[in-house]
This record gives sequence, structure tokens and C-alpha cells, in this order.
Amino acid sequence: MLSKLSNVLKAIYWSVRRAQGQGVSAGSIFSALARASRKGPRQLVRAILAYANGPQTPPNPLAPDAYAQWLAAQRPVPVPADAGLISVVMPVCNTPENFLREAIASVQQQTYRNWEICIHDDASDQPHVASILAELQREIPRLRVTRSAQRSGIAATTNAALAQASGRWVTFLDHDDLLEPDALASVVECHVRTNADIVYSDHDVLGDDGRLRHPYFKPDWNHDLFMAQMYLGHLVSFERNLIQRHGGLDSSCDGSQDYDLVLRCVADGARVAHVPRVLYHWRAHAGSTAANAGSKPYAHDAGKRAIQRHVDVLYPGAQVDDGKQLFCYDVRYPILAPAPMASIIIPTRDGLDLLRTCVESLLAMTDYPAYEIIVVDNGSTQPETLAWLQVMSQRGDFRVIDADVPFNWSALNNLAAAQARGDVLVFLNNDTEVIKGDWLQRLVENALRRDVGVCGPLLLYGDRTIQHAGVVIGMGGWADHVFKGEVPQHNQNLFVSPVLQRQVLAVTGACMVIARDKFEQVGGFDESFIVCGSDVELCLRAYAAGFHTVYVAESSMIHHESKTRDPRAIPESDFVRSAQAYSPYREEGDPFYSPNLDYMASSPRLKRSEA
Repeated sequence: MLSKLSNVLKAIYWSVRRAQGQGVSAGSIFSALARASRKGPRQLVRAILAYANGPQTPPNPLAPDAYAQWLAAQRPVPVPADAGLISVVMPVCNTPENFLREAIASVQQQTYRNWEICIHDDASDQPHVASILAELQREIPRLRVTRSAQRSGIAATTNAALAQASGRWVTFLDHDDLLEPDALASVVECHVRTNADIVYSDHDVLGDDGRLRHPYFKPDWNHDLFMAQMYLGHLVSFERNLIQRHGGLDSSCDGSQDYDLVLRCVADGARVAHVPRVLYHWRAHAGSTAANAGSKPYAHDAGKRAIQRHVDVLYPGAQVDDGKQLFCYDVRYPILAPAPMASIIIPTRDGLDLLRTCVESLLAMTDYPAYEIIVVDNGSTQPETLAWLQVMSQRGDFRVIDADVPFNWSALNNLAAAQARGDVLVFLNNDTEVIKGDWLQRLVENALRRDVGVCGPLLLYGDRTIQHAGVVIGMGGWADHVFKGEVPQHNQNLFVSPVLQRQVLAVTGACMVIARDKFEQVGGFDESFIVCGSDVELCLRAYAAGFHTVYVAESSMIHHESKTRDPRAIPESDFVRSAQAYSPYREEGDPFYSPNLDYMASSPRLKRSEA
């Protein structure tokens, strides 16, 4: 009986975690379960299982045939000049014969020829492993093999393989995976061209049927995303001296030992570069994480320890919590007491129904203890609006600034910022609504990080689909919101998860947060933009000044913008200024998106191959 009860409780727990990851609140889940329980135990069990086994793959995954055609059309990479030896390091333990042979063969087939393979066998007890390695060692002069007498774990085994390496660079290859033929050529070229200490690539999944599927097209180096998830995955290449300086892999992080190594290197200033090509094929089988994320739950805890060690160095006082999904994490940043004042600035002209909903939700839902609301009244004339503003002005935390001037979004916000009392400025549309109490806390704690300029939340349409999850410069020809109209659930359909915190080039002015000192440092909003574009331009100016722009996915609000409304009249001058400000990213691409994806679609989809 106790065992059955335990299983039910576990199912409910994972139901809540999984459903929350899809944007469903805990209250909604328990209400649904309560309704189901009134219909009997069978309905209750069905409801629990419905949440626990909810969709884990995107609704429209890319068909293997479509991906195979796209992959076949990719142009080969020119082989770079011989820049030095690269060591392929492979820990081995009881690898199936065909997997082991194919992995090694994928190195032999590399177009870049100055390589060596360094293998350490972690006391395999299946006799074919030793015989195959001995056979291949006779055939491949550049294959080095050692073996331990007893099991030592993945980090120690990899370190033993590393001890044999003499290359300028070291690339890790799992014993059951495959390299694309131009993998080493691509990473060597990137190391040399960028002078990067660490290079990573895109990857896909090799199924039991021999077909390649589920390509993962990654952004360029994205520190916030990396603290939320080990998104580098495969392929990762290091300067060998860098690994030696950091003492190799750490056995206390077995399961996430590569995650930990990158984090330690980055904390010490390592430069990271990205090759936006699929260079690694991650084999999916019953025991692999590619096929079954739950196969290595210990690795989740190891990853959490590694990130905590990382933030202890870079962000003292930060705390790493579990994310809503396995292998995902939620880093919280400290705010010194007393909490700094946040000034919430809301330009408006009449529209009382929207404004009142916005303000009342702010007052009712916001947990953050120190904020003021500043409404910039840009010429309201409706008596009910004026009366409501007069009443609200009696509150100590509410002010009205009269600005009966021609509309200029940038100027109105600059005007209010100059009169705001807060150390943190929150620029907010009047058609937003607070739905989570910690929305402001999360934005403020990120805005106060020394390396962050601007940050913004997840914004949802009224039907709870995504309105904003970061801006991609060049999307739609100018700039647009990626994932627009999608369900806010955790998946990696071609690109990163829409519900993990990450760096972006820009966030929307519908809700954007910046510390006052940084706002003043970069010069505030550019008033040559009248209606739109200055929100993105401010983010780009902050980026040029060395600050990150961060999409804070755990901070969410509703943005009551109609999906089907006609665009507002935009002055020609805004297009001219946007064309100037968004260059070169409109022409050359957004580093936090992928050149393999179609910029003319807000939902990630494959870019058509060039003829």
C-alpha cells in the first residue's frame, strides 16, 4: 500500500513539474486533478498520467527525410592548412562492437589528416573490446590505447585518455557516436581563425534505424543559456594547455564532467567560439541520454554542483536551483538589502480599461517590496481616465507626469526616467498584465548583474501562447520575436528551448528593465525614433558597450496585443534609423540565432539550401 501511495505521489510531483514546464500553473494542475477526483479514482489516475506523460516532443518535429535532403545539400568545408595536431579523446567501456568500430572509423575518415586517437578502456569485461582495440591499434599507427584494471568512472577514464594526448587541441568523442568527415577540419579552422580556447558545433541524433534526425542548431556562445542547460552538447574542442591548466576533468562531477570543465574554463576567461554546422552525430539507444534523458539522473545533480561552483566565482551569493525539467537549472542572483527602488514607467493616452488592468495587477500581484509606478499621460482627454489618474495620484507609490506633446515613445520614456526615483528603470506598456508575483524580482536581480545591460520577460498573448521570448535582429527582414504564437513549453525543435533564460541581442520595449546607471551610461533612448525601433537600438548600444541583453524566461506577463491587429502607422524616419541601427546584424545575421534557420519565419524552421 505504501509503495503504491509513493508511486502516486511521485507521479503527481512529476506531473506538476512537467506541466509547469509547458506553462501550466500549479494551481491549474491541482484544480484539474480535483475536478477529476470528483469523477472517481480512475479519472484521477488518467488526469495524473495525462500531465505526467504530456507532450515531450514538439508538435511538428522535422521529418527525417526533409532533414536528410537538407543535410545532403550542404556545401563541404575546405580543408584548412595543417595548423597542428588534434587529439581525439575517447573513453571506452563495454562498447558494442559495431558502435566502437564505427566511432573510430569516423575519425579515420576525417578530411583534416593531422589527428591522433587516444583511447582508455575503463576495465571492460566484455572480451571483444580488448580484441578490437588491439586489432585497430595494429592497423592505425595514430591510435593509442591504455586500459585500467578496475572501474574508475567517466572523468577518470577520460583523464587517462587525455594523458596520452600530445595535440595542440583536444576533441572529445563518445565511444558510441560519430564525427562528420569535416568535423576536425571545421574546429581547427575555427580555433585558428578566432583564436578561441574552446570551440563547439551543432549536432544531431543518429537513430537505431541509421537515420539522422533532430538537428540542434545552436546560438553563438550564450553564457546565460549555458547556466540554464549544457547546450553545447557535442562537439566540443579545447586547447590542450587549457585543460591541463585546470587539472582535467573532475570525478566529483561524473555525468556532467564536460559541463563542469567548460564552466571552470569560462570562469577563468576562456574564449568560446561556435561552428554553426552539424559535425557530430549523437547515437540514440536505450542507455544514452540522447534517447532517454532519465537514464542518467545523477548527471543532473552533478551539473547543478558544477554551476554552483561557477557562480560562486562569478556571481558571489547566487544560488542554483533545479529547473522545471531534468538537466535544466534556474540561477537566482542576490539583491543586497534594502532592495533598490524600481521605477515602473507606463506611457499612456486614455485607454483606461487597459491601463487600469495593468496597474491593478501590478499592485495586487507584485511581490517585490520597493517600487513606484509612474504614468506618463500623453494627453488623455476622457473624463473617466483623468478622474482615475487623479484618484490614483493620492497613493504614495503612484505618480502622474503630464506630457501633452506629440507622441514620441522614446522622449516620453526619457522624460519619466529623468524624474524617476528608482535605481532600476522598468519600461512597461499599458496593455500588459502581471500574472506571477516574482516577475519584477527576477528582472531586477538580473538587471543589477554587472555584466547585464537590458533584460526582459516572457510575454504571453491572452491565450497563453508566446508573444515575446527574445528579439532576433533580421527576422522578418527587420527584427521580430522568435517563437511568436508557440506554446511556452520546453522543447528543442531545431533551436533552443523557448522557456530557458538566455542572452539575446534585444528584448521588446513592451517590458524592458535596465539599471539607471547603465541607462545613463549608454545615453537613454534615441529620440530620433518616434514610434518604434528605439527599444532594439538601446539594446544594441548596450551590447556594443559590453553589456548582455537577457531574456528572463521565468519572469512572465500577459501582453494584450492582438495577434491580428494592423501595424500602427510607422514614420519613414523610423525605418531609416532602424536600417542604420540594426546593421550589420540584418545583413550578416544575429549571433544568438542560427544561420541554418529561416529568418523569414518566427518559428524555427530550416533555411532552404542555396543552389
